Amino acid sequence: MILRRLLAASAALLVSASVAVCETPVIRAAVLSIGTVNWELDTIAQNGLDQENGFALKVQAYADNGATRVALAGGTADVAVADWIWVARQRAAGKDYVFVPYSRAVGGLVVPEGSPAQSLPDLRGKKIGIAGGPLDKSWLILRAYAQLEYGMDLEAETEQVFAAPPLIYKTALSGEGDGAVDFWHFLAKMKASGMRQLVSVETAAQALGLDAEVPLLGYVMKESFLQQHPDLAQGFYAASRAAKDILRSDAPWEQLRPRMNAKSDLQFDTLRQDFRAGIPARGAVNASSADQMLQLMARLGGDKLVGAATTLPPGLFAAVK
Repeated sequence: MILRRLLAASAALLVSASVAVCETPVIRAAVLSIGTVNWELDTIAQNGLDQENGFALKVQAYADNGATRVALAGGTADVAVADWIWVARQRAAGKDYVFVPYSRAVGGLVVPEGSPAQSLPDLRGKKIGIAGGPLDKSWLILRAYAQLEYGMDLEAETEQVFAAPPLIYKTALSGEGDGAVDFWHFLAKMKASGMRQLVSVETAAQALGLDAEVPLLGYVMKESFLQQHPDLAQGFYAASRAAKDILRSDAPWEQLRPRMNAKSDLQFDTLRQDFRAGIPARGAVNASSADQMLQLMARLGGDKLVGAATTLPPGLFAAVK
């Protein structure tokens, strides 16, 4: 009789534990296979920060950003990474996307080590390689800055070559072109390889009166998904912040080094330093500051960039703290 009771109790505990596991929501994260967000997501997984904050993280790697967004839209993923201006456009078009802040790391414009250029006007008539296309947000901010600071039409007075970020990185290091605008992690490697930053997007944004503390990049989830799990946005954000706190120390980076594709110790150190520099202040995004930036993007990029989102769509930013 005692044995039967013990077995029954053990079975009940197993069933209870099984139910608890089943009730833990799984977050399927669609990310670039070589994306820097993997550094943070690896840290979350390796330290059990997902389970600690009420979810199970499953990372799904994709070859390009377009594929991650298709996965999110189609329901084969629950979260992807994008800038909030793109998210605002999607929300204004009727999609129920919500933005959870991740990083304020932005790019800039670099020149070769031996370049005589000391400011943007020195690039008149020169060739600039730009990651992405003419509507790249860093490029638009730099154009607005050049007009404000120097009365210079950066688009009309320079020659632009648009290409994918890795190609801009390779051609810049090979000495092709007089300057380059690229994503922050490629710029970090360029700087570590001897190139010099002429102006950062952060400096340009501040000169334009924009709030440089507004994080441009974030995790994108569907509002319908979050309604099923009301505390999940805060839980995911808490795990993200805890991972960032861990990465303020040097030791955890050694585990991440194989993912970072750093070709030298200097590249590794610069990537780590610039990642930390992009960590935003804790808390919700300042909607007023974001709206100011969105209106600038609307003026510069038009509906090709922002679509119908000429002002900040209500509910865009998740309420996190």
